[in-house]
Amino acid sequence: MGRRGFLAELNKAIKRAAREAERAQRQREREERAVQRTAEQRRKQEARLRQQATRASDAEQRRLEKEAEKEAAAAHVEARLAEVDDLNAEIQEAYAEIDGLLAATLSVDDYVDLETLKQEVKHPPFDRPDLERPIPAPAKPEPPEMPALIEPDTPTGLRGLFGKRGHAKRLEEARRQHEAHSLEWKQTVKRLEAEYEAAVEAHVRDEERRLAQLEAERARYAKDCEARETEIAEQNSAVDRLASNLGYGVIEAVEEYVAIVMSNSVYPDHFSVITEFQFDPAHAELRVRAVVPDPDQVPSVKAYKYKKTSDEITASQLSKKACKDRYASAIHQVAIRILHEVFEADRRGIIHSISLEVGTETIHPATGLATYLPFVAVASARDTFVKFDLSSVVPLATLEHLGAAVSKNPYELVPIDPTGVRKA
Repeated sequence: MGRRGFLAELNKAIKRAAREAERAQRQREREERAVQRTAEQRRKQEARLRQQATRASDAEQRRLEKEAEKEAAAAHVEARLAEVDDLNAEIQEAYAEIDGLLAATLSVDDYVDLETLKQEVKHPPFDRPDLERPIPAPAKPEPPEMPALIEPDTPTGLRGLFGKRGHAKRLEEARRQHEAHSLEWKQTVKRLEAEYEAAVEAHVRDEERRLAQLEAERARYAKDCEARETEIAEQNSAVDRLASNLGYGVIEAVEEYVAIVMSNSVYPDHFSVITEFQFDPAHAELRVRAVVPDPDQVPSVKAYKYKKTSDEITASQLSKKACKDRYASAIHQVAIRILHEVFEADRRGIIHSISLEVGTETIHPATGLATYLPFVAVASARDTFVKFDLSSVVPLATLEHLGAAVSKNPYELVPIDPTGVRKA
């Protein structure tokens, strides 16, 4: 079978990531609804208790506590019932998706414009903007004010006649203090200047380190951007080569294009489909094998129910007939869906016919060994199939009309003999 190329794998990864993100979002929404329900119930209960407790006697308080317990139990039951509703909605949604496998693709144009696979380079912002901001320079300190000599007042009058000696002593003491303060001031100024000079030198070194680191980080960022640009350029060149080779019907190009189409075909989580294919240019035929889930992997729950006595959520099962009918219908739909998607996507008409087999990989009930069991084998020419109005068909009838070999009971792992299939 054909190998999926780089573009098909890339497209498949993108689609898978989108599906996983959507599934995670639905799960988050369910969890948020449950949290909101619980929080709202608790808020109402607490508000009611606070209001009643302010005016209740002891006996009344006990009665209120019992009522609160009853309300809490009722709220728990309500929450569990809401959980059951979510589970039932989820399983019904899964069944609707499985039952609508064919209808889901009919409203979609399966043609892939290869130009849409081209990508534009999107560079993230530079991740070290902190290095682009200069380190603030140290502020030059303001020196303290120079100390002034404050001489004592000269005495006058009789004090001036008899107090000259005392005044001289006070003047001498004031001058000694001024000299001491002046020396201390000079030392302070010198220290502040030395500290400032050291801070300036440290700032210069820090700025040099910042600029060197900034240059290195910008070089690293530029290299990363260049690598992204090269990667995108190579991917876009691969798209151009695929488009050119597809125009010439190159085998690898046809198979890669089909792989892209198949990766665009989104199947439900509960019924995933894996396809393998090979293009035969001599007959312009695409040979496809589709592997569907084993019957045991398909949901079989009919409904969920909450049992209050045991505080358990239990599940009832669908009847065996309902499971058999759904599984067989899904397989028939997958076969018609693949034929439709490939022919619709191939606007160039490169593929003239499709030979398709749909089956599952399971443990053989007779041998206990892993094996592949085919359930449908069908071949169809493009000119025949494209005339069908698939919105009105019954898939099994369409397969029979095409001369397909169809398992009478795929749910019980009854295979078909594909040797008798009518050729396209």
